[in-house]
Amino acid sequence: MQQVRKPPARWPWLVVAVVAGAAGWWLLRPAMPVHQAPASAETAAPGGAPPPPVATGSDAPRIQHPLEPLPDAADEAIPALADSDALVFGELEALSGDPSLLGLLIREHLVQRLVVMVDNLTEPRVQTSVMALRSPPGQYAVVEGEGAAVDDMQANTARYAPYVAAFTGAEPQRLANTYRRLYPLFQQAYAEIGGPDAYFNDRLVQVIDHLLQAPPPPSAAALVRDERGRWRHVDPALESASVGHKALMRLSPGQQTAVKQQLRALRRALARP
Repeated sequence: MQQVRKPPARWPWLVVAVVAGAAGWWLLRPAMPVHQAPASAETAAPGGAPPPPVATGSDAPRIQHPLEPLPDAADEAIPALADSDALVFGELEALSGDPSLLGLLIREHLVQRLVVMVDNLTEPRVQTSVMALRSPPGQYAVVEGEGAAVDDMQANTARYAPYVAAFTGAEPQRLANTYRRLYPLFQQAYAEIGGPDAYFNDRLVQVIDHLLQAPPPPSAAALVRDERGRWRHVDPALESASVGHKALMRLSPGQQTAVKQQLRALRRALARP
C-alpha cells in the first residue's frame, strides 16, 4: 500500500489493538509529532467492515490484505465513531483479563488514538498527545557510570512484565475477531487521516512486519541524558531507530521473543500469506 500524506491534527485533544498494541504500545515515551489526525466524523459506517476503497485509476493503491467481516457482524450494533469509546474500552477490558492494566489507556477518542499511534510506530519520534497509552508506573531504570549509563535490564524487565504478559497471554484469534468486529471504526478513523483510499488493515500489517524486524535488545548500550534530561542512546544507529523498534529493544530477549511470537500469530489471522 502506498504511503499517503496526512493532514494536520484538528481534534480538540490533539488527536493497535485493538490488535497491534504490542509491547511498544505500553512502553513508549515519545518526543515530537509525525502523523496527526483531523477532526473525527460524527457518524460511523454501519455494522460490518466497510467496502474496500474504490480504485479510481491505474495508480490507485490496491488493498493487499482485505479484511472480511465476521459472519454475524452485521447483526451487532456498532456505534458511531464519536460514541465508540465505551464499547471499545469494554472490549479491551474483556480481552486483557486484568482490568487494572487498562489504567494506562486514555479512554477519550480511543479508536482515533490507537490508529494514530499504530501509524506512527515506524517513525523515530511521536508526540505524547497522540498516544493511546500513558507510560507505565515508575521510571526507566539505568545503571550510571562515568560519563554514560546503561540499561538496567533486570529492573526494566520487571517493570514491563505485566504488560508483556497481558499482550502475549491473549488468545490471538479472539484478538483478531474483536478487531474484525470493530473494524468499521478503525477504518473510518484511518480514512480521516489518510484519505478515502487508505486501508487500515494494510497499514497494520505493515507495522507488524516492521516490529518483527526489530533488532534484539542491545547489550550494555551506552546512554546519556539530552538537554531535557531524557535518556538517549550514544550510538546514532540505535537512537535513530523507530519508536516501535526502540520499545522492543527495551525488553529482555525473552520478552521480545514472546511479543514477536504473538505478533506473528496475529499477522496470520489478519493478513494474506
